[in-house]
Amino acid sequence: MPLDPPGTDALTARSSRVVNARKLQRRRARDKAERFLAEGPQAVREAIGAGVVEDLFYDFDADTRHSDLIDAAVAAGAHVHACTDDGLAALAETVTPQGLVAVCRFLEQSLPEEPRLVAVLHGITDPGNAGTVLRAADAAGADCVVFATDSVDPYNGKCVRSSAGSLFHLPVVRAADTADALDLFPHAQILAAAADGDDLYALDAADELAAPTVWLFGSEAHGLDEATAALAHRKVGVPIWGKAESLNLAVAAGVCLYASAAAQRRKLEWRHVNRLSRIYPARRVRAVALVVHVFP
Repeated sequence: MPLDPPGTDALTARSSRVVNARKLQRRRARDKAERFLAEGPQAVREAIGAGVVEDLFYDFDADTRHSDLIDAAVAAGAHVHACTDDGLAALAETVTPQGLVAVCRFLEQSLPEEPRLVAVLHGITDPGNAGTVLRAADAAGADCVVFATDSVDPYNGKCVRSSAGSLFHLPVVRAADTADALDLFPHAQILAAAADGDDLYALDAADELAAPTVWLFGSEAHGLDEATAALAHRKVGVPIWGKAESLNLAVAAGVCLYASAAAQRRKLEWRHVNRLSRIYPARRVRAVALVVHVFP
């Protein structure tokens, strides 16, 4: 029965279901059970939509604020359990829990046959950055994201939250070796993101970003090692025109992925892309005198 029977006591931190679900906070347990936790209304909503929720735990506040998600989980056949505050807190990994934690099955993933845009993560260990790259790839319309050599588990709780639901939108593949992962895309150009690489926008101007592309991103602290960067056809960097020392990995990845996505879309014969841009008339700007107040 999806809903616990009426009169059933709310689960506490010591309840067996909570104890077993809490084990999924560790990667070894996730891999063994092929299950992971999705926390918060956004992640739970997308997980329900993807049809992978097995159990949903909620606190009494969420029973009011997120009753629609609880009803949707029941309708989807998930087992739904009310929890005490300490029961929900035992499952949550955030400082301020949002009242919902779902146990989800691993997603069944398959690579697209002819991908045009792929992100490969090499040695990215920060789950917040990894999840944000995944979110940027999803927004840019990428076909796949590969978590390769020494990268964080995409089912890590913080990575799931940072992806803001994107984990459930596109294929996310775990690969033991980056070189093997790149071999899966023999017909794509491989571009390694690197600070000392060719100017991204120079390549765009030369129409070299429109081809099917695999972007290779390294860790924020060390970037790509020479051997891994050598697997790419060329190194490409995002120019820094201001005074910032560097760009955050996730920001740089978003810029690169969007540059490729835009270049590829310019090649498509879509009516809404090829139509002429609207020309707006110049605005009349009223001159305003600048008054400087000098205080004694």
